[in-house]
Amino acid sequence: MIGGAIAAIVTPFRGGKIDEAGLRALIEFQIANGTHGIVPCGTTGESPTLSHKEHERVVEIAVEQTAKRVPVIAGTGSNSTEEAISLTGHAKEAGADAALMISPYYNKPTQEGLYRHFEKVAKAVDIPIILYNIPGRTASNIEPSTIARLSKIDNIVGVKEASGSMKQITDIIALCADDFIVVSGEDYLTFPLMCVGGKGVISVVSNVAPREMADLCNLFFDGKFEESRKLYYKLLPLLHGLFIETNPAPVKAALAMMKKIESEEVRLPLVTMGQENKERLRKILEAQGLLP
Repeated sequence: MIGGAIAAIVTPFRGGKIDEAGLRALIEFQIANGTHGIVPCGTTGESPTLSHKEHERVVEIAVEQTAKRVPVIAGTGSNSTEEAISLTGHAKEAGADAALMISPYYNKPTQEGLYRHFEKVAKAVDIPIILYNIPGRTASNIEPSTIARLSKIDNIVGVKEASGSMKQITDIIALCADDFIVVSGEDYLTFPLMCVGGKGVISVVSNVAPREMADLCNLFFDGKFEESRKLYYKLLPLLHGLFIETNPAPVKAALAMMKKIESEEVRLPLVTMGQENKERLRKILEAQGLLP
């Protein structure tokens, strides 16, 4: 089952190229620390600025390196339905366990357009699909009623919900069958979402604190709610601190400070963190005991 703390893993770069060895090392760091899954080529993986060839290569590396030890949920969304079909087809061929599909961005489809987009991809490629709703980036909200319609398609199995609305989250859970997977797309809502029936988080924070995020979910699902709640509040400064500038610049800066990647390089139009915010982040990492 897909759930728990699933790392939306960064794509490390060196000199403008994908650092393949660095990516493999990051995946090993995740698995060694109990991460429940890997998402390559999501927002955190800078999918918008990867070429198609690079996108496919990152998915292939993730599948190879995990070697079925944890699920790989490949980011395959696009604002072109045909392109989404192509990326999703490659993910299946590469051996990914599921696909994460962001809703079409910029072109602002209606709810019917959103439904038909996901329906067409799901019918074209027989792989479990997790919808990804993040209206702050796409300008379109997948309404709970639309998600409920989509949940009736056999291979649409869940949603990564990043609207920031607990009402939206609870409406989705109320409208969909019990086996439909709802995970948070925002680290700071992980504990609240689990409290209302969610299954975990696709996490940015897991990049730097995989053990802690996995523990947060494990404790909750083991019925140790108070221990999970306390850990959540201990982590809260980090859950906010990794978003003081546009993701993934802060998490890459943090990983570089932790010596987990060689470079905090991001691709334009993203830029690396400003020095003042970097110092704020360093203090948060120090307080969490994450710096070497």
